[in-house]
Amino acid sequence: MIALRGISRTFGRGDERTEALRTVDLDVSEGEFLTVMGPSGCGKSTLLSVVGMLDGAWSGEYHFLDQAVHKLKLKRRIDLNRKYMGFVFQQYHLIDSVTVYENLEIPLSYRKIPPRERARMVGEILERFDIGDKRQLYPSSLSGGVQQLVGVARAVVAQPRVILADEPTGNLHSQQAREIMELFQELNRGGTTIMQVTHSEENAKYGSRTVEMLDGGTLNILATP
Repeated sequence: MIALRGISRTFGRGDERTEALRTVDLDVSEGEFLTVMGPSGCGKSTLLSVVGMLDGAWSGEYHFLDQAVHKLKLKRRIDLNRKYMGFVFQQYHLIDSVTVYENLEIPLSYRKIPPRERARMVGEILERFDIGDKRQLYPSSLSGGVQQLVGVARAVVAQPRVILADEPTGNLHSQQAREIMELFQELNRGGTTIMQVTHSEENAKYGSRTVEMLDGGTLNILATP
């Protein structure tokens, strides 16, 4: 489903250049639950942004569903992202100017789902995450934990084929974290491909394969349960 070959990403200019990714090769099969672990600053989040087509300033080859992403124009990459991917951001990235309900509805509007169907899908996800009483609130009025729940709900509401999760339980208490990971596992068993970045060995246990990332380019297989 996902094939990366020689992916490199550099930040800065001149003597201040930093190699965040260096000739990374990685394959992710459809239906896999992949965990990427490694120390802070090794390039894990950058890798996730490249896979999610949120970062276009990289070099190398990237194939997604047999399409050569490295040859596509920006608009086509955005279309693929919106059609197939759900993203859980470490820093939430909710839209502060709209309500929780509207934050969840926006990914559905990108897919041109009719309003009545959008209302049904948002209602179901609000109930599933037990945040129905927050539907008309704005993100700034929510705790960090609730914002994280909304962020996860937004990632899964459109039933994407791929979920990319950057420290998805970092701001949740242990019970909430366990419920989110069990939800990911349930979705994965239903066919959703998941790629998560985490420091949590507990979260890694939910996946089907774990790789370690070091120095922006070295990927070592740690475990394949």
